[in-house]
Amino acid sequence: MLEIYGIKNCNTVKKALDWMNANEIAYTFHDYKKEPATREKLESWEKHTSWESLVNKKGTTWKKLSTEEQAQVIDASSANTVLLANNSMIKRPVIELKDSVILGFDENIYQEKLLKK
Repeated sequence: MLEIYGIKNCNTVKKALDWMNANEIAYTFHDYKKEPATREKLESWEKHTSWESLVNKKGTTWKKLSTEEQAQVIDASSANTVLLANNSMIKRPVIELKDSVILGFDENIYQEKLLKK
């Protein structure tokens, strides 16, 4: 079963969950509002993707940070500190696979990685 992390009312997460349901893929959803991400979880994702990919710099949470706060995000440690304080800044959704993670919603990637051939 897949583990999916995000925020329930995020449009991108809604698209991803709708796609999962339409394709009858079983998953467990973890809502950051109810289950905040942990440093251990961030570090486990960073084994499969860069810390830069996890930081959603297009979202309003990033844009609300001061220029100084943004400038302090220079490596995985500093990024994780900011992401732990602002879970809504984590790129959504994060889908955990056995040996990788998928970030965001891309139907082509979902079909390639999640549908059995």
